[in-house]
Amino acid sequence: MKYDFDQLCDRDKTDCLKWDMMESIFGSGDLLPLWVADMDLPVAKPIIDALKKRVEHPFYGYTKPGSSVINSVVERMKRKFNWDISPEWIVFTPGVVPALHVAVRSLTHPGDEVILQEPTYHPFFPVVINSGCKIINNGLKLVNGRYVMDYDGLEEKFHPKTRPLNGPGRIKTIIFCNPHNPVGRLWKRDEIIRMGEIIIDNGAVVISDEIHCEILFKGNKHTPFASISKKFEQNCIVCMSPSKTFNLAGLEVSSIIIPNKKLRENFINTRSGIVPNPNLFGYTAMEAAYRYGDEWLEQVLDYLQENLNYLKNYFEKNIPRIKVIDPEGTYLIWLDCGDLGMDNNVLRSFMRENAKVCLEDGFIFGGSGSGFMRMNIACPRYILSEALKRIEKAVNQL
Repeated sequence: MKYDFDQLCDRDKTDCLKWDMMESIFGSGDLLPLWVADMDLPVAKPIIDALKKRVEHPFYGYTKPGSSVINSVVERMKRKFNWDISPEWIVFTPGVVPALHVAVRSLTHPGDEVILQEPTYHPFFPVVINSGCKIINNGLKLVNGRYVMDYDGLEEKFHPKTRPLNGPGRIKTIIFCNPHNPVGRLWKRDEIIRMGEIIIDNGAVVISDEIHCEILFKGNKHTPFASISKKFEQNCIVCMSPSKTFNLAGLEVSSIIIPNKKLRENFINTRSGIVPNPNLFGYTAMEAAYRYGDEWLEQVLDYLQENLNYLKNYFEKNIPRIKVIDPEGTYLIWLDCGDLGMDNNVLRSFMRENAKVCLEDGFIFGGSGSGFMRMNIACPRYILSEALKRIEKAVNQL
């Protein structure tokens, strides 16, 4: 089936956060929304068909994932990443962010420390703080327009002269983001190994957020953290979901893959009574996406690649004062606006009031995000084109 992504489906008055809540959240309804990670591309037909079929069965009671749902995840991991997982490793949750809250609390006690790599996905901050833990920032380094991990800094964070060997206050985990939100890096196998060895050899566990793992630009291949080795497998919690890949965020379903039995039991016990199971429509959509969504996904990836190429060329030719950090994954583009010479509040006002576009403020991703903005390009090209024209006009008027 051929999908038409050039036409925007009308999302007005559907309680859509991205479009309907602009007035209440940002104080203006005339902005182009390229902020929250939500595609303005229609969902795959097999998913819609599966949901319609399930809706027609007039019982929506308590549910649990059956073997077909579970096996769809197992088969997806094997087919996409050549990663063999066992069905019992999977714990389903209504989203990755709730799972991160559970994961951190299952691995730590109040006063412990959790490593983040700023700039990083801003919901990670409350995940750590609300667990009573302390954030240890091992910031990414921007080298020649490309972000890299600071391995020396990571080693130093575990140095026994500055960190106790055990007890409260010790680093217990890192929230690792791959592909990275917001900078778009897809960490390569050797980078993952080097990072993972440091963390595991110092007695900590890796929480790997891989929610964007199937949104990759051409020439890139994702490596799940747990697939590296038995050692890595037994010292991690991997968070997966079809929500970003197949635009299903509103159906709230994720698969948290925890090979280590003790870590899995701790996770399950921690979430008990606090984080519910996904709803039956989430399970239905996930299975349909994983089994029948690839034709749609291939077309989406081609469209996103074209959007990226268009955006990069436009900035280079027409708005050279804003630099694009070339992404390898996700549909979120990290823009370096430093040459505009604005502080964070002025930059925010400039984009919303002068350019009339709504992007995500870079500073909410950590201090090193100051002077940056994040743009969502998962939209029809005419919307992307209009947003770029607005930014160009505003910059030219400076």
